[in-house]
This record gives sequence, C-alpha cells and structure tokens, in this order.
Amino acid sequence: MSPSLFFYDLETSGISAKSARIMQFAGQRTTLDLEPIGDPISVYVKLPPDVLPEPEAVLLTGITPQKTVLDGLTEQEFISYFYDEIVQPGTTFLGFNTIRFDDEFMRYTLYRNFYDPYGWQWKNDCSRWDILDMVRMTRALRPDGIQWPFASNGKPTNRLELLTSVNNVSHDNAHDAGSDVAATIAVAKLIADKQPELFKYLYGMRNKKAVAAVVESGKPFVYTSGNYSSDYLHTTVATLLAKKPKGDEALVYNLRVDPTPFLAMSIKELTEAWKYTRDPDAVRLPVKSIKYNRAPAIAPVGVIKDAATEERLAIDWQQIENNQKILEANKDEFAKKLLEVVKVMDTKRDQEQKTLFSDMGTVDEQLYAGFAGPGDANLMEQVHQANGEVSALRGAFSDDRFNALLPLYKARNYPNKLSSEEREEWETYVTNKLMGSDTQSALYKYFQKLEELSQKKLTKQKQFLVEELQLYGQSLLP
Repeated sequence: MSPSLFFYDLETSGISAKSARIMQFAGQRTTLDLEPIGDPISVYVKLPPDVLPEPEAVLLTGITPQKTVLDGLTEQEFISYFYDEIVQPGTTFLGFNTIRFDDEFMRYTLYRNFYDPYGWQWKNDCSRWDILDMVRMTRALRPDGIQWPFASNGKPTNRLELLTSVNNVSHDNAHDAGSDVAATIAVAKLIADKQPELFKYLYGMRNKKAVAAVVESGKPFVYTSGNYSSDYLHTTVATLLAKKPKGDEALVYNLRVDPTPFLAMSIKELTEAWKYTRDPDAVRLPVKSIKYNRAPAIAPVGVIKDAATEERLAIDWQQIENNQKILEANKDEFAKKLLEVVKVMDTKRDQEQKTLFSDMGTVDEQLYAGFAGPGDANLMEQVHQANGEVSALRGAFSDDRFNALLPLYKARNYPNKLSSEEREEWETYVTNKLMGSDTQSALYKYFQKLEELSQKKLTKQKQFLVEELQLYGQSLLP
C-alpha cells in the first residue's frame, strides 16, 4: 500500500498508562500531503469494573464510565478492530503528544490483551511521529506565517486548543478525541503550508538512522524538547557526551550551561543533580537522554540562519563555543561518570520494579518487565483464536505475567463465558482491588474525591458528571 499517515488521539480514565484505561479512540488516515483517506474513526472502549476512573479526567472529557459500558467495545474487540482496520503497511502513527502519552496507553492495552506491544509501529514499514515537537521547533526556528499563543502568565504555550484558537482553526470540542484529531491535522497542514521544508525534514527524523547521523556527527546540533525552558522556546544547542549501552540512545549536554561546576562533582552529586525537582533554586544537571526511536526534533546548527532567530532563542555563540571547549577537554572522564550515574539509576529503578512486581496483583503494570519468548508468542496467538475459551491455557506460559493476566483477560473481555468458579474468583479480585480492608481503599478515595468536587462551584454539566460518577461507584459496591 502507499505510505500514509494515521492521526490518532485517546481520551483516557486517568493519566497513568499503567493503571488507567482508554475510554475513547479516534483517528483519521491521510495521504502524506494530509488529504483524508476514508472516513474518520471514533470508538469507545468499555471501562472494566476493576478500574475506577479519575473523576478529574471524566470532568475534562465528559465521557462517563456508563457511556463506555453501554456504547463501547471490550479491549479485545477494540484491539482486534485496530489490527483489522487501522494497522496497514507503510502507516506512520502520529498525533499531538502521542509518543509520550497515547502510544504508552496503546502499548499497555496490547500487552494486557496478549498482543505484541511494539510491532504495530515498526513492522511492515510502519513508523511513529509526533506533531507536538514539530510545533515547538517551528515556533522556535520558523515562526513566520503562523500565530503563536501565550498563556495567561505571558509565557509561550503550544496547547492544541490555544493554537487552533489564535489561528482560527475549527476545534469545537477540545478533549473529544475526534475533535482533537481534526484539529491536529489542521495544525499539521498549517505548518506544512507555511514551512514545508521544515515539515518534510522533521518527518524524515522519525527514522533512527537519520537521528543518529545528526547526534553522532561530532558537531553541536539544535535540539527542541519540552524538557528545556519555554524562556527560549524549548530549544537549545546540544552536543553528544556518550552513547548509552542499550544502543539507540545517547546522553547529550545543553551547551547553554557552563560545565565547569559539574565536572568536579562525584557520582553521588551528579545523581542528585539529575533528579527532577520543582525547586527553581536547585542545581539542575544540563544532561538529557535522547532516544532515537522517539522522533526527536533535532537539526544541524546551520538552521539558525539570522540574528532574529538568535535573539528569539537567546543564543550566545561565544558562550556556547566556550562551554564546548571546556567540555571537550574533560569529556571522556565526565562521560564515564555520567554512564555510572545511569547505571546507578537503572539499578535502583529495576529494584523498585522487582518490589512492585513481586505482587502479581500488579500484573497489569508489568509491560516493561520483559519480552515474550517465542513459545509464549505462539500461545498468545492461541489466546486470540480461542474466542474467550482460554481456561485450558492457564499455567501454560513460561512467563508468569501471562499466566496471571489470562483470567483477568477472560473476565474483562468474555464475562459471559466464566465458569461459576471463575466468576467467584473474579468477583473476589474486583472486591479486593477496589475495597481492600481499610479506609484508604481505592473506592473510599474515589468517593472522597467526588465529595470534594461536589462542594465546589461547578457548571451544571460537571455537576451531572459528578452525580453519574457517584452512581457508577455505587454500582460497584458488593
């Protein structure tokens, strides 16, 4: 098939891809010239009874769990539809911040339902891209012809609903997945029309080899990322410090910052400086990990062509050159220490995951605990073909995650096929997960949050949503 773009957006029951769920999926396929192919797609996905929505998420989207139960597909039905109708050779999957948010929800959904979480974005010439970083880099480097919004505090912002508003783009129902998809395509068209060379270039940067060629060129490069300050439009000049052991990932240094104080730090001090903090006075390590498979917005420094761009980005070339010289003179030892820091942080994270994953009740969250082996991959295919009759496969997987997932998969997707024993097991699981044994249970906190919201001054629509959420919670009580 001809290469195509598939713009998509999700509305979810919360912000954590580990614990929350997809409630609405919408998408539109287009040509590479952004012309629509076929009709737009919008489906709801049933929220299972063992997952409580975050009330704030429902107030934002307006999608109640009752609506998903009434009108939605089960996760298995949704993923089957996704593969049958959407995953086609040569498709680039993209949206507004999909790489950091929506893609993660899709991966966890695929994992819970015995599908390969990754193949849809690389097999058969498929790929992924993200409009958000393209918007950021366009604003930073090539802003002409586009109106750019500011937040109420006067700082630059690139929120989708504000971008569409200042550019007179139709976006009638922000936080409806279908409306957000249409708005994202319109913003992409705006940039493709006003800055076609940058659009084409960044589309090419979804390729890992293209990213590696810039990062590993031995020269500084322009890097736009939400991790950098909006004071200089999230854009800096960076340079490679070291490749990370895992391969398609590297450590890069922000050349706006004098490296001198960091060069003398111990591994422990560097580890502390790398930790995220909201403290504006904290020492922040100007090092970032860049992942080649996340379509980063990077470019050679030659894209900064004029004084207006230098001023807009607060670029001081003399400062950058001085910092580069200091770094180069100490690069090997500094990089060696930073790789040790990475090792320490990875070890700590792995230990925390092992503690979390020791309880198979958290099996839904164990996507990154490992890959499925060939034998388990074959059994996963059997799960798909069994139409819910999967009880005979319990205990057959070599990976205990899948043995623990199997009864949950059946109960959530095929509740009518549960035996009396399986139904009792499922009801006990749901009760324990939602209620626990104390006043800090998930359901207690849920009703507590709803009580707090009901005391606030809300619109009639939001009052209605709070009441619906209260009714939903009551329906889950044993």
